[in-house]
Amino acid sequence: MTFHFDQPLPVDGILDPLCDALETVGAAVVQAPPGAGKTTRVPLALLDARWRQGGRIVMLEPRRLAARAAARHMAALLGEAVGETVGYRVRLDTRVGPHTRIEVVTEGVLTRLLQRDPGLEGVAAVIFDECHERNLQADLGLALCLESRAALRPDLRLLAMSATVDGTAAAELLGGAPVLVSEGRSHPVTVRHFAAPAAAPPESRGLAAAVAAAAVTALQEESGSLLVFLPGAREIRATAAALAARLPGDVLLAPLYGDLGAEDQEAAIRPAPPGRRKVVLATNIAETSLTIDGIGVVIDAGLTRVSRFEPRSGMTRLVTVPVSQASAAQRCGRAGRTGPGACYRLWGAAHHRRLAPYNRAEILDADLAPLALELCQWGEADPARLSWLDRPPAAHLAQARDLLVLLGAVDDANGRITVHGRRMAELALHPRLAHMVLKGIELGVGGLACALAALLSERDIVRGASRDADLRGRLELLRHGSGAEADPGAVRQVQRAAQQWRRQLEIPEPAWTDRDLRLTGVLLGFAYPDRIAQRRPGGDNRFLLANGRGAVFAGPDPLAASDYVVAAHLDAGGREARIFLAAPVTAAELLEHFGDRLQTTEFVRWDPREQAVSARSQERLGALVLSDEPLAAPDPDAVCRAMLDGVRALGLDALPWSKRLRAWQQRLVFLHRLQPQQWPDVSDPALLAGLDQWLAPFLGGVSRAGQLAKLDLGAALNALLPWERQRALDELAPTHVTVPSGSRIAIDYSADEPVLAVRLQEMFGTTDTPRIAGGSVPLLLHLLSPAGRPVQVTRSLASFWEHAYFEVKKDLKGRYPKHHWPDDPLQAEPTARARRRS
Repeated sequence: MTFHFDQPLPVDGILDPLCDALETVGAAVVQAPPGAGKTTRVPLALLDARWRQGGRIVMLEPRRLAARAAARHMAALLGEAVGETVGYRVRLDTRVGPHTRIEVVTEGVLTRLLQRDPGLEGVAAVIFDECHERNLQADLGLALCLESRAALRPDLRLLAMSATVDGTAAAELLGGAPVLVSEGRSHPVTVRHFAAPAAAPPESRGLAAAVAAAAVTALQEESGSLLVFLPGAREIRATAAALAARLPGDVLLAPLYGDLGAEDQEAAIRPAPPGRRKVVLATNIAETSLTIDGIGVVIDAGLTRVSRFEPRSGMTRLVTVPVSQASAAQRCGRAGRTGPGACYRLWGAAHHRRLAPYNRAEILDADLAPLALELCQWGEADPARLSWLDRPPAAHLAQARDLLVLLGAVDDANGRITVHGRRMAELALHPRLAHMVLKGIELGVGGLACALAALLSERDIVRGASRDADLRGRLELLRHGSGAEADPGAVRQVQRAAQQWRRQLEIPEPAWTDRDLRLTGVLLGFAYPDRIAQRRPGGDNRFLLANGRGAVFAGPDPLAASDYVVAAHLDAGGREARIFLAAPVTAAELLEHFGDRLQTTEFVRWDPREQAVSARSQERLGALVLSDEPLAAPDPDAVCRAMLDGVRALGLDALPWSKRLRAWQQRLVFLHRLQPQQWPDVSDPALLAGLDQWLAPFLGGVSRAGQLAKLDLGAALNALLPWERQRALDELAPTHVTVPSGSRIAIDYSADEPVLAVRLQEMFGTTDTPRIAGGSVPLLLHLLSPAGRPVQVTRSLASFWEHAYFEVKKDLKGRYPKHHWPDDPLQAEPTARARRRS
């Protein structure tokens, strides 16, 4: 079958060499800019390939909207309806027939095809379109196709296509496949850079105002409709509000983002009515594989919103980041699909050169639980044995495996998928939701579980301002099928999804009762055991999650008064995660349904707030304490260890030190410095380090800081020194020295060397400096005035008398004239008296 197209497109020039490459090598990479026609021309051209031999061509598209649009366009080129030669398979929507030869599918559909038939019998080629987006499922699908090709299907043709793909890396992964480059755009696009506030926070009014101003300017300067790229739905709504009063009457506003219903999405890509223009406000959903008729201008805010998964918390946060150069080129190309166009970029040319060359692969930042389950079902739990453009990060994969073990999908002992895990994988749901549905069937509320899974998989059925977090209200809307606050399109989509899973699991039509509805929180707990949350004391809106993270409701919400909730949808950004969707659960329900996950913990530890040993028995669910009671008879050794921790926290000053004990410690510290091998180290750091040895035996019955005052600290310290060492201590480091006056004066051991502070007059008549430590250490003499103030510091009394005394004498005689200051101090009688005798 040979096709002739009325309108030539740039990609036509590489169709013949492409067919030859797939014939001889079996793989190829196509680089073709937007508007070149690769998405629709390449699959149709391959229908004539000899190697096809009647096999189907499966083409992967990253989005449902793009998949349906590509299939319809190809069918129209053939003059057929969708479902004949060309069809599509997307989630909840399939249009294929017995004569279908080209199937456009979304990425999850390809994975299902491979899991059911690893050899892809009847499939001649798999095309990965727009692979520059680096979606997780596309990377997985390519890795599985490569393994299938190596082990089962050497004749399977693989083709990667994009306007901006890193051709070298893709070609290398495909075994050195040729890279075929198409000519440039079908129509020229004039690019204009504006150093406008693209760096402004995306949530600020500044971004919406800048985009709206650029749109008004473009409508005045250019012809045709506008396609405006914004990070997300919030910015689309803000920009629409900023534009509402500024657009001419012949211009229509059309939003386009993932949470819109299929009908609204289709309306956005339809051409404007005759004589009118439109402004399409879109996320990156419009970046690839879509031709929106009449678009002549692109306005690019230069931002995109992506998910970042945090393995430690098991939660995902949304972040707004600059686009890559590859994405900017894709967006720019939208303006040249049907004619010459213009692209207004809200950033400067210098900033453009600093953008990352390509999109960051989703596999590097995503929740890998679905990937890990797919790999286990495939029979290859180790991703290192597969071929990847980017290998999954080890930390993300480890967290994913831990979750699968927690859900019972994988055997912890050998890492193999369980029977329960295989049933989960068949549902094409996130493993959390698949587990929830299967547990719901066990509880007899399978229909309710399917509805809940559908609510959490599709866009919210409640319109903007009326939203609260309680999922039970949404289930009620589904049960009644309508409501003033409900989005009818979203309700229909959720009902269709729930019906598909009920049909697959052979669950009767849902007829849940109010009693069943009370199990909503329990069902969510099966899916999100790590997000069961307990209200913190002292605040209705602050919760602690079972994974240890803090969380708050995004706004005022009745659920905030619940003791326990399960958070299904939250954003991990900020110090505490924000809860958007949840349901309440009771402590009794947690004990009944999650008893196998409860851990009874007995602990004895120091409580710094109470300054006492705390001995408690707790039932815990992760980080949550469900019950807490005092231990009746805690282990005395454990109490002692906890009390020692308390002493360490309080410091040695918490012990009942006396001046005598501190002096004893200082004498021993002096001897240890002098003879470290013979004397123990009793400095404060050493005592703290050795509390277990010297203090523990004396802590019997002590469990509070206040009881330390009654401790016999002297006995505890003296136990460090045998009796014979105590005698040696008194001999080598005496507490007092008798001086010539007959006074018995205490030695101060608190400094680095021992000090004897004595009145100068008490040392008359002698040249010998007092010594200790068997005569090896002279005391440092602080010679004092009659008022007790130091007048000289010396280690040599003889030197003092000979050299310094006479100068000191002059000063002292002037200040203390009634005292005796002899000319020859060595012949004078030492005296402790303050005045001279009459």
